[in-house]
Amino acid sequence: MRYLNIIAVMLFFTSTVHAAVTEDAYIAGYAAGVLKHGFGMEIPTLVVKDGIITVSEDKLKSENRAQIVQALSKIPGVAGVTIAEESVSRTAEREAFKPIQHPSVTSREPGAGTTETEAGVPAAGPTVLATGMLPEGHLFKPLLADPRWAHFSAAYRNYVGNNIDGNNNAAVSFGETIPFYRANFGQSTVQWEAGLQAAVFSDFNLGAPSADLINTDFIASAYGSVRAGHFSAFGRIYHQSSHLGDELLLRRLTDLERINLSYEGADLRLSYELPYGVRVYGGGGGIFHKEPSTIKPWSIQYGVEFRSPWRIAFLPLRPIVAVDLKNHQQNDWNADVSARAGVQLDHFRAFGRNLQFLVEYFHGNSPTGQFFRQRVDYLGIGAHYHF
Repeated sequence: MRYLNIIAVMLFFTSTVHAAVTEDAYIAGYAAGVLKHGFGMEIPTLVVKDGIITVSEDKLKSENRAQIVQALSKIPGVAGVTIAEESVSRTAEREAFKPIQHPSVTSREPGAGTTETEAGVPAAGPTVLATGMLPEGHLFKPLLADPRWAHFSAAYRNYVGNNIDGNNNAAVSFGETIPFYRANFGQSTVQWEAGLQAAVFSDFNLGAPSADLINTDFIASAYGSVRAGHFSAFGRIYHQSSHLGDELLLRRLTDLERINLSYEGADLRLSYELPYGVRVYGGGGGIFHKEPSTIKPWSIQYGVEFRSPWRIAFLPLRPIVAVDLKNHQQNDWNADVSARAGVQLDHFRAFGRNLQFLVEYFHGNSPTGQFFRQRVDYLGIGAHYHF
């Protein structure tokens, strides 16, 4: 039976790779036809890898480059279009016709839009993503160290000092950012998308007999994002509510103040991607229709991230480091510091997904809704899954 399982896995992997190669060949032929019949251009060595079309910038006319990129991005199966320097395009051509192996050209980050040279140094412009209903990827990258960014995760956290309910906690989240529609602004390569972001965040006391639920936060929002080159923006109108766990209430009924925490708010974040995988971002927002009504509304957020453009040679791992800071008026503008570092598994990807293993550190007012007044410090480790 074990050997049958191994054979089945091998057959599945082979069929998946073959399907990907076939789809890329189909896209390359389709794109060559669009360029020839729509724009009078012939590019005999058009490169397509994992649904990303790479075109050398010297082969595109500047006056209709935006229209060409738009036309290519609308081809069925295309995830994005990258305009590369001529040397990068030649590198991509060589890689496209190599036997399947661990490639030196990086696997793509949805929305990241950088191609790498053989040395691993970014040398191409941002990718213009596919448009239309339910598109792949995101114009605005996830905030890796934000404790309340919607995604799937599971983490262990050890609190240093006093915590509201035990020092050994588990934290899980379920959610995602789902783009409903993406398009370009006019005839430019500036893109916008609109969609839904929602998540549930729960904390558990691992020291309790039944790993009692401590608190659950629900967040739902309608968002819009924009990308122009390496600049991107993300704005949303959201609802958040916080609910204590039943077991916690039963055990601590007499000494625990329950807060009926619920509010709506709006915020905006701006991001810019620098060379060599560095990204900076910042923004702020406010809340309204809040309960309790005494909560002060304003907050700011800012941070820096490093997603390595280099990959460990013998493993499909990419180092990641991120620091996120928040200041809330409610907490006298004290800084909440969240830092995470670890690796991303590039080959554990399908349909634009990636898996990260990160260690984390937090210092500040608790991100857990009911306990936002409490100062906490914790160390943890977790797995994070992004679509």
